[in-house]
Amino acid sequence: MTSVDVSTESSDDGSEPGGYAAARLRLLVEKAQPGPPRRAALAELTDEWLARMFAGAAEAAGVSGAALVAVGGYGRGELSPRSDLDLLLLHDGRADAATLASLADRLWYPVWDLGLALDHSVRTPAQARKTAGEDLKVQLGLLDARHVAGDLAMTAALRSAVLADWRNLAPKRLPELDELCRERAERQGELQYLLEGDLKEARGGLRDATALRAVAASWLADAPREGLGEARRTLLDVRDALHLCTGRATDRLALQEQDAVADQLGLLDADVMLRQVSESARVISYAGDVTWREVGRVLRARSARPRLRGLLGGRSGPPGRTPLAEGVVEQDGEVVLALAARPEKDPVLALRAAAAAAQSALPVSRHAVRRLASVAQPLPSPWPAEAREQLVTLLGAGEPTVPVWEALEAEGLITGLLPDWERVRCRPQRNAVHTWTVDRHLVETAVRASYLTRRVGRPDLLLVAALLHDIGKGWPGDHSVTGETIARDMATRIGFPADDVAVIATLVRHHLLLIETATRRDLDDPATVRAVAEAVGSSGTLELLHALTEADALATGPAAWSSWRGTLVADLVKRASAVLAGEPVDPEPAATTAEQERLAVEAHRTGGPVLALRARADSAESFEAADGSAEQEPLGVELLIAVPDQPHVLPATAGVLALHRLAVRAAELRAVELPDPFGGSVLLLDWRVAAEYGSLPQAARLRADLVRALEGSLDIEGRLAEREAAYPRRRGVQAPPPRVTVAPSASHHATVIEVRAQDAPGLLHRIGRALEAAGVRVRSSHVSTLGANAVDAFYVTDAEGVPLSPERAAEVARGLESALGEPG
Repeated sequence: MTSVDVSTESSDDGSEPGGYAAARLRLLVEKAQPGPPRRAALAELTDEWLARMFAGAAEAAGVSGAALVAVGGYGRGELSPRSDLDLLLLHDGRADAATLASLADRLWYPVWDLGLALDHSVRTPAQARKTAGEDLKVQLGLLDARHVAGDLAMTAALRSAVLADWRNLAPKRLPELDELCRERAERQGELQYLLEGDLKEARGGLRDATALRAVAASWLADAPREGLGEARRTLLDVRDALHLCTGRATDRLALQEQDAVADQLGLLDADVMLRQVSESARVISYAGDVTWREVGRVLRARSARPRLRGLLGGRSGPPGRTPLAEGVVEQDGEVVLALAARPEKDPVLALRAAAAAAQSALPVSRHAVRRLASVAQPLPSPWPAEAREQLVTLLGAGEPTVPVWEALEAEGLITGLLPDWERVRCRPQRNAVHTWTVDRHLVETAVRASYLTRRVGRPDLLLVAALLHDIGKGWPGDHSVTGETIARDMATRIGFPADDVAVIATLVRHHLLLIETATRRDLDDPATVRAVAEAVGSSGTLELLHALTEADALATGPAAWSSWRGTLVADLVKRASAVLAGEPVDPEPAATTAEQERLAVEAHRTGGPVLALRARADSAESFEAADGSAEQEPLGVELLIAVPDQPHVLPATAGVLALHRLAVRAAELRAVELPDPFGGSVLLLDWRVAAEYGSLPQAARLRADLVRALEGSLDIEGRLAEREAAYPRRRGVQAPPPRVTVAPSASHHATVIEVRAQDAPGLLHRIGRALEAAGVRVRSSHVSTLGANAVDAFYVTDAEGVPLSPERAAEVARGLESALGEPG
């Protein structure tokens, strides 16, 4: 598993490059002392090797008054297996350029010869200070300068001078460093939530931890120390394991490497490792938030003090305090506790302070949060009405809820209020569809729901259900079923009456019902709509579930919601509302647009396929996001096809699209009976597709290939196999096997077979072939793609148009699953 491309030839005592290489290799493959001991040992081993080389090189070059200095990560002694060596050759300026170049070559080339990355410079102390004054990154590296060899006094003098410069320039340099951290976070995202985060560059990563060390060195402010060292060590340990597994100097924790990294660390699985990364990044991020606020406060106070002295004749008054709520005030841009507050006697104070902070879009002082965490009394069960109202107020504040929630969570207040929260805290979701960890997704869903509260009669139930809808993901089994029980207990503890508790439990149990039904079921089937109405139970609950569905999808990620999905869900809600209002559920013929009718008539007249390919680049759909902003629907293509009812339509059409490199994002297939005088049945396919790359194919070419495919003269399987052989797909993370199930009682007119599989070119073609090989007819299909996952439903009958028996349906499902499990 370990890959270290260094030579092991030459002497074995460490004095020559080969000796150092062999000792280095032994150290890296030895698992007895991973973590800080190995990093320290690697730095010590490297120091000894470089010191011997420097002594010999300086003597050979005739140079005195020089020193070799480790800076940056090497200066901190944090050498990972593939870390760069950051070295400064310091000299007093007496040697000429040629002599210095000779000395440098004798040092740098042996490092390069071993294949080690090297960041190097040659400077006098004055040049080093001048460069640091011009380049913030150089100055940060020099803050960790450490003597390796040569003139110790020269290194010590440089360190003292650099630290003095840093402290003198801190009022100017710290805002620059803060901006640098913000820009990097904007590019790299937040490590605590990313599925494939950069351990060094992402927010909450090793760069931020180093920045906090620099702030502390300025003596202007200091970071919270609790847990910060352990968080840094955890990220360094994971980076060490990542370097050993990949043999590369990478800091990005790619999905395909995570299992191997977890194994290298001796952890149970990748989820455990990701949770440790998330927890560590959260500690560093929170420490950064607190520290940079303190830096800002100190700098504002320094700039305001001379003006204030002038106005007050040398006297200074206390900072202003603006009341926000009982026991809560705003001071210097933060929410703090009032002087008269008594958190030990006011168990609602924590929620009251949090709600006031979120409503005012202000951060909560760390001192206030720590005081609340240390002395506040637990809330009684059930909570008093004020506590419940303050929780709802906090959740309804929108985006400002997030940093306030994270501040409370950092000090353990959230798990104190909601003990079940601990099991979802920092819990990863190893699925590319999900943007966030489970806990942040729950808070994000509440944020999205806060923008939908005007659409529902009970916004309090919507917000609490949003916070709890995935709470079951901390336990084994179906998270919706488990979550219903947990949500019922939590809602009771929060103090909701029994009827409201029942509604929240129903919302949690069925939070996926609308989106799954709308995208995978035939809404013209009365059984579909009736099942939804029976599960929801009331119009008020349906209204809440509609809003929760949208908030949940928007908080999941960009692949989970669109105007198309929103339209399908709204249609289902409208039909279910009619059922709950007592209206008849007799099926109405599916609405056919004028264009669909024209295509169907033309297909019947010509006896062949007719299609329309409409790019949406000029009229991209937009939908209103939960926060009221307009978001663009991903550009794509709408493909309408009408074909006289005949076998092979589904696999033929899907195969032709795959040959033309069109990925199917959504698809519907249904049979339409033409009215008199035409008569006959036509299959209508309304699909949304996107070009994998390149330009869109011409509609005429698609039709020509579809005609050949239906006639049997186009060898789709052979063509796809040839392309796969010529351009094999890169094998990344091992996807879970496909799963095919039969949905019981989903329809009275057909058997519904659900397919969940990794999306891939030609997948729908293979499904269609397998279903036809099983001797069933596809009467309608509902295909959707979520990220890399295809989730498809097929309404099938036997040759006579009758639903399959349970035994026959199970047999078809097993055969389809087996066929999809074979290499494509």
